[in-house]
Amino acid sequence: MSQAEVLRRLQAQAGQEIHCSDWLQVTQARVDAFADATGDRQWIHVDPERAARESPWQATIAHGYLTLSLYPMLRGLVSAERPVFEGVRQVINYGLDKLRFPNAVLVGSRVRARCVLLKAEEVTGGLQVTEQYTVEVEGQAKPACVAEAIMRLYF
Repeated sequence: MSQAEVLRRLQAQAGQEIHCSDWLQVTQARVDAFADATGDRQWIHVDPERAARESPWQATIAHGYLTLSLYPMLRGLVSAERPVFEGVRQVINYGLDKLRFPNAVLVGSRVRARCVLLKAEEVTGGLQVTEQYTVEVEGQAKPACVAEAIMRLYF
């Protein structure tokens, strides 16, 4: 599919939900690995015993930036066999707007992503797509993360 065809299809979908991921359980092992990778070993994330005693959630919670970092995986941007849009050979995370973390993700919770297409436009060499990325926590009314995720698509 050509870049122009993908742009037309995307522009026709503006304002619509274009992706809902499967549920993913957030494990202590994933939180610990993120803490090791980032150096953020704050006890509310990595010390289940202390968190049970002292935190308002009475459990460890995922880092907000861990929840954000799940976007490429939950959105399906990481599979070479299944490109997110036909004809796209490369997807680059370009940035974020309006990032918020309105709710905590307790370790053991399941999360999923819902993505609403906000806009698609041409940029030099490709397309720029802006989506609202919302991370739902199973059984919770308030989302854990809401952001406008901007990606560049190259054909």
